[in-house]
Amino acid sequence: MAERDTAHGMAAAPRHVYGPRPVAALLPGLTRAAFRRRAPGTAQVLADWGSIVGPALAAVTLPRRLARGTLTIACSGPIAMELQHLSGELIARINAALGAGVVTALRFVQIVPESPSRAPPSPAPSPQTRARAESAVESLPSGDLRDALEALGRAVFGAAEARPSTRLIARR
Repeated sequence: MAERDTAHGMAAAPRHVYGPRPVAALLPGLTRAAFRRRAPGTAQVLADWGSIVGPALAAVTLPRRLARGTLTIACSGPIAMELQHLSGELIARINAALGAGVVTALRFVQIVPESPSRAPPSPAPSPQTRARAESAVESLPSGDLRDALEALGRAVFGAAEARPSTRLIARR
């Protein structure tokens, strides 16, 4: 009789099971889309990258993708050559962290290294700092040297003024 419930070539209607179900039965449907985008192995590599390869390599590299046993690593051009020579050791380290045979090959893609951020401009020196710098070079003849030394004095006195004093103040 069950064979006659559906016509030839048609799928049977999904059955609804009401009542408590084990959580394990629900997980595949919930996680399938997330794991399709990024496998759990890739997430583990991203999370533990610094401890897997060490801080020096982690500062200049970034794992991008793990697919079919090939880990794609983004790095600058010169670093890629060094990593190519270290690839055997890197694969061994990654597989030690993730499990044997997870990574079988490495692929390197070049990225433009980030330029270091510029320091914010220093604040204008206070009138007291300017006066101190001018008094320090007043005995010198005017010219480029005096201007350079005065600018240096403003920078030094301004920096000393900006940071808190570490000297102990004597009690009277």
